[in-house]
Amino acid sequence: MREVMEDVFMLVIVTLLSVLQNVSFANKVEKECKTANAKTAVYERVYCANRNCMDTYPTFIAVMWCAGICLSQAPAAFAGIMYLFVRQKYFVGYMGQTPQSTPGYLFGKRIVAFLFVMSVVGIISFLLAEYFAVDYKEYIRTMTNAASALLLIP
Repeated sequence: MREVMEDVFMLVIVTLLSVLQNVSFANKVEKECKTANAKTAVYERVYCANRNCMDTYPTFIAVMWCAGICLSQAPAAFAGIMYLFVRQKYFVGYMGQTPQSTPGYLFGKRIVAFLFVMSVVGIISFLLAEYFAVDYKEYIRTMTNAASALLLIP
């Protein structure tokens, strides 16, 4: 059990933080629904922002876990934390005016693409090692760790 936890504990932490964020977003929707009429513009924006975040959530969780398991958990977890910050920015921006949410949306897409590429590279690396006895995993992990820092560039 300990070996398994060492391989995934960072991913578990990011997943639990994302659950807390989802609860926070749902509470904001509920609060807005109770304090105002359910058909106000503010309620519609909060509800729509929450719905958009929930629509992309399964994709984010899937690629984060695949990247972490197939390649390396540290850069996958870092990208996951970055995604949570971006999703918060998107949600808050959407509550103001819809165009304010665009940077968060675009940055979130970039993070999901990075996680997807990590997953594919991890699978290819495994297949190369398994069928051709060519092991580039450590080299790829080093490159991935370095590339994850590029996620900080807006």
